[in-house]
Amino acid sequence: MQATIIFLLFLALVLSFSIAYFQYYYKEKSKHQFTPFLLILRMVSLFLLLALFINPSIENEVYQNEKPVLSVLTDNSSSIAFFDETKNMVAFQERVSNNSAIKDKFAIQNFQFGKTLQIQDSLTFSENETNIFEAITATNKLNSGKIAPIILLTDGNQTIGSDYEFLNSKQPIYPVIFGDTTTYADVKITQINANKYSFLGNQFPVEILLNYEGSGEVSSVFTISSKGKTIFSKNVSFSAKKMSVTITTNIESTAKGIHFYKASLQQIDNEKNTKNNTKDFTVEVIDEQTNVLILSSVLHPDLGVLKKAIESNKQRKASISLITDFKYQLNDFQLIILYQVTNNFRTILTEINTNKLPYLFISGTNTDWNFVNAQQLGFQKRAINQTENYGATFNDSYATFLQDNIGFNDFPPLKDRFGEVLFNKEYQTLLYQNINGIQTKVPLLATVDHESHKFSTLFGEGFWKWRAASFLNTNSFEDFDAFVGNLVSYLASNKKRNRLEVKAESLYSANSTINISAFYLDNTYKFDPRASLEITITNETSKKVLRFPFSLLNNSYQVGIENLASGIYTYSVAVLGQNLTKSGQFVISDYQIEAQFTSANLEKLKKIAANSGGKVYHKNQMDALLQDLSKNESFYTIQKASKKEQEILDWKWVMFVIIGFLTLEWFIRKYIGKI
Repeated sequence: MQATIIFLLFLALVLSFSIAYFQYYYKEKSKHQFTPFLLILRMVSLFLLLALFINPSIENEVYQNEKPVLSVLTDNSSSIAFFDETKNMVAFQERVSNNSAIKDKFAIQNFQFGKTLQIQDSLTFSENETNIFEAITATNKLNSGKIAPIILLTDGNQTIGSDYEFLNSKQPIYPVIFGDTTTYADVKITQINANKYSFLGNQFPVEILLNYEGSGEVSSVFTISSKGKTIFSKNVSFSAKKMSVTITTNIESTAKGIHFYKASLQQIDNEKNTKNNTKDFTVEVIDEQTNVLILSSVLHPDLGVLKKAIESNKQRKASISLITDFKYQLNDFQLIILYQVTNNFRTILTEINTNKLPYLFISGTNTDWNFVNAQQLGFQKRAINQTENYGATFNDSYATFLQDNIGFNDFPPLKDRFGEVLFNKEYQTLLYQNINGIQTKVPLLATVDHESHKFSTLFGEGFWKWRAASFLNTNSFEDFDAFVGNLVSYLASNKKRNRLEVKAESLYSANSTINISAFYLDNTYKFDPRASLEITITNETSKKVLRFPFSLLNNSYQVGIENLASGIYTYSVAVLGQNLTKSGQFVISDYQIEAQFTSANLEKLKKIAANSGGKVYHKNQMDALLQDLSKNESFYTIQKASKKEQEILDWKWVMFVIIGFLTLEWFIRKYIGKI
């Protein structure tokens, strides 16, 4: 107990005695034989009451035994089912968890993994992706600072994530191998590289990577077909010295629309796995290209970011020019981006307003607002000669086009002149200004569609940082480039605005979830969250028809469809009660990444076991594994001492005593006539 607490208790005792003495002895002429007893009752009651406020405690040392943690990671991917090892793996995992010697020595944690690591619930062996690296890394983080060996039940085949072979695990790993470890001769299509878009009448390149596993010389035939017709064919040969072949060819774009192609590699003799001999890909053929002009008064990193983001879609082309060097014709472009407008843009703005050309206006610290405000563009800014940093806040209710929140709220702020923004035309706000953490209703990014004249405004420079921040968050530029692409598509399109838009992929892998989103606007072109949407899906081969309702999520309708067989499907999205539909087509390929392996990956599992200080076991070596773990002296129980504060007084009992003493004192005073 601390000296301060003892001193306070002493003061409480002195104070309690002083109060009781003052009441019963100080200036009291007549004293009763019960007076000393009453003084003691009052003093004890007051002392206990003050002690409750002081709340004295003592420090105890508590000892706890901490067992080493044994993490059992079970591969829940479909490749285990392809190897017909599901029953063996379940039995192995249950026997490890129920072994008495292991339970006495370890605190057992059971996990399952596919794409991510999860606490074991029910093993289905149906996950379509395997990330062994992430599973081990997550387990290491969970048991950081502890003695925690890992039992890894897997075939060793990973489909996504970093290569686990060179993972530096802080815990020893004991892989248990399931699946055939025999190596079979196998040819497969490893990768297909093709553009998503092609222009009508052009040829688009296709690059195919073929691989071979084996020791002898083999020959095969590679083909590309569309609608059952072979459009390309080539003989290929492999050997122990020639394990891979790269094929490049050009395919002509003869018709608009989405075209589906199947790449196939002829089966070789005694090949066990033929599911990796075929792979599908799609190309969308279009008949026009969007040309975008970026006009600027200054050189800035934003210009390069705009060009890269726009041209990430091969159907778009962006040209950059300083306003002082401009030599093009505006009619050659479907969209003009005006960056940091000054009075040198006078002729350009006049032509844009006269011909109602779509444009994107981007301001910054070099923008001449006195000139801009005089042009009657539909917006103004009462800017002063002082800059401000403007963060972005995403508007979930934005209804002009479908745009996801890609993390705008966490992006670095943009810089612009400080001032009030005014619009004299109807506008929609996609991003609001956020000034020093204070959200406003002032637009940072807005779109205007007035009398068939579309334009958009972005009040701030420095969005090159947004693209960098998006890459740091997702390890990809795709989200930011898609955002710029959506804005460009909306502004450059001269088509009538649709009240129903549907977003779906053209190609899905087998056993994957078919995610489709829809965007519905009411008669005033505002997002309507009250509608009921339904999708009708028809299998082109069996003619089987399925219907699914959409669910509302933020500012779009979403549906996720699972367990569809491979094949070609047409779909139609309808708004119930409205004469609005949208149709399309997608293909579910036979390609299953988990079915591409012919054997367990013994070599990689041996390396990770050796690097971590563990050991590899086969599925029939359970007794050896359990014995090694139970007798391994490096896995020991740790006794930890911790200091715990324990309160001396139980307030319930103390209050009971105080009330009892005060009650007894009152009755005695009543009895002797002091009350």
